[in-house]
Amino acid sequence: MKPNPRRRQPPRILARFVTVSWRDLALSIGPTLLLAGAAIWFAIALIQPAPPSKLVISSGPPGSTYWNAAQRYKQILAKNGVTLDVLPSEGSAANLARLSDPNAHVDVGFVQSGVGPAKRDDHLIALGSVGYVPLAIMYRGPIVERLADFNGKRLALGPEGSGARELGLALLKMNGITPGGKTQILPTTGEDAAHALIAGKIDAAFLSGDSTQIPVMSKLFREPGIHLFSFEQAEAYTRRFPYLTELTLPMGVYDLGQNLPPTDIHMISPTIELVARDSLHPALSDLLIEAARAVHGHATILQRAGEFPSSVTRSFPLSDDAARYYKSGKTFLYRSLPFWVASLVDRLLFIVVPLVVVLIPGLRFVPALYGWRVRSRIYRWYGALIALERNALGEHTPEERVELLDRLDDIEESVNRMKMPLAYAGQFYVLREHIGFVRERLHAHDHEHGHEHGHEHVHPHAHDAPDDGAPRATPGSA
Repeated sequence: MKPNPRRRQPPRILARFVTVSWRDLALSIGPTLLLAGAAIWFAIALIQPAPPSKLVISSGPPGSTYWNAAQRYKQILAKNGVTLDVLPSEGSAANLARLSDPNAHVDVGFVQSGVGPAKRDDHLIALGSVGYVPLAIMYRGPIVERLADFNGKRLALGPEGSGARELGLALLKMNGITPGGKTQILPTTGEDAAHALIAGKIDAAFLSGDSTQIPVMSKLFREPGIHLFSFEQAEAYTRRFPYLTELTLPMGVYDLGQNLPPTDIHMISPTIELVARDSLHPALSDLLIEAARAVHGHATILQRAGEFPSSVTRSFPLSDDAARYYKSGKTFLYRSLPFWVASLVDRLLFIVVPLVVVLIPGLRFVPALYGWRVRSRIYRWYGALIALERNALGEHTPEERVELLDRLDDIEESVNRMKMPLAYAGQFYVLREHIGFVRERLHAHDHEHGHEHGHEHVHPHAHDAPDDGAPRATPGSA
């Protein structure tokens, strides 16, 4: 068969061999980087901001137990670079009102359990209970066994907003006594209430908090005709008011020499809870609980050493950060590093940990993806080569055979222009060998096809010379 003048010569090898295909590498590592970026974004979205350097606490009246406690909190937090502003207040009800008002800008406060409306602000959480505030009812006259017997008396319950007044009114109401009518409710409290009771200006004083401290109580115990009311129904009260705890004031606890009180006294007591807004930074939550442990953890006539702060709360849910602290203490970082250094490292770990979790398995996957991308270009041409070879096995006209060879040349030219990493040069040359193999098969098929149909396809110059080599007469010899 005479070569077809349209046949092209196989192109030269123009392949560019490189050490690394940066495009394939970029496309291989891209998914991992995208996942890492998504992990960082997610971590940043969840990460707590740096803890603020200033907090505001609502305490109690100036000079009161919890106002003094807040002052000690202030000193402890200052050692860690946190400024604590102490706001005085009328008491628990005022503290709760401030915490419930976002515009008040109060972060934490002391709130007596049971104070305030039954429906709580969902944004308030407790860091724990920090002490008992028992209700001590001192009264004049004969022994009183039931609260109902105070009906028609002059009662000092303390000022508006105080925990003693809130609790006293609730207990009196349970016994059918309400303000107005024969019963007089007076705002007197503390030393003033003690003096009024001694002077006979009132019949009973409902004392709580600072008013139950040893100086006031010891003074009243020594006055003839004045008694401390014992809640013989204490368990019943704690069942009806779940925020109350039953306490026993031991005989002689105020004065062992004179045995004051002369008998065990049954008392009921709410607890003081350290309440905060749920936006409080976890690191500051730990600092406040540590301060509470230093301030409230000692023994008193009402509690044993280490009893407070406690994770048992009555009115507000314990925060997750506080629960974690009571269970396992401070985290390793905050135990080992200064507060602000630990805070910074803690926030950085929020970014580093998810980044490592994504990158380590992702980077292991990159080489496989890179190899697959390089080999896929070779496999793509293998697919075209196999399709061409299968197509060539059938019967074709000479023009179709030429077209098949042209397509093979196009494949070879495309292969020879590929950009190929040196590590895959072997597979590149194997592909070229297979292209040559297919070309040989196409030529061999053409040769066989020409022999089988030689009598049908006679070349135009076939009569120029005899096939057997014998002399043939020229046209002129005829």
